[in-house]
Amino acid sequence: MERLLVAGAIVVVVAVVALVARARRATDAPTQARAAFPQQVDRRDFSDHDVPWLVVVFSSATCDACSTVVDKANVLVAPEVAVIEVQFPNDRELHERYSIGAVPTLIVVDSDGITRAAFRGPMTATDLWAAVAEVREPGSTPASEFGCAKDHG
Repeated sequence: MERLLVAGAIVVVVAVVALVARARRATDAPTQARAAFPQQVDRRDFSDHDVPWLVVVFSSATCDACSTVVDKANVLVAPEVAVIEVQFPNDRELHERYSIGAVPTLIVVDSDGITRAAFRGPMTATDLWAAVAEVREPGSTPASEFGCAKDHG
């Protein structure tokens, strides 16, 4: 009988400790929205920063899809458009500075360093080229969403 009383007391103590611990547990903070893409960049962080438009592809040496995105972006090279690949881990500092958490991430940046279009993940060449055309000359494409950020990943 004595063992039964000791076991019962232990169960009560454990239950009280569990209730106190549960009451003291901090509630998780609500999830905070983060910008999916850098909203603005310092153009001096990139080579060819003096051209009117930068297409920056954040990539990784271990990313198969990244090379396809870089190839699609390189077609855009022109006197007014520079394409810059920022490859992880070689350019780790820029990935960290702009909070790049997934690759490929592509941003189209104007002369003030403001992101005007962005993609995460592989995209079609048509979508990419139309987005660049739309931000350079608004109204030049049949669909207005080409200038909007897209997450394809």
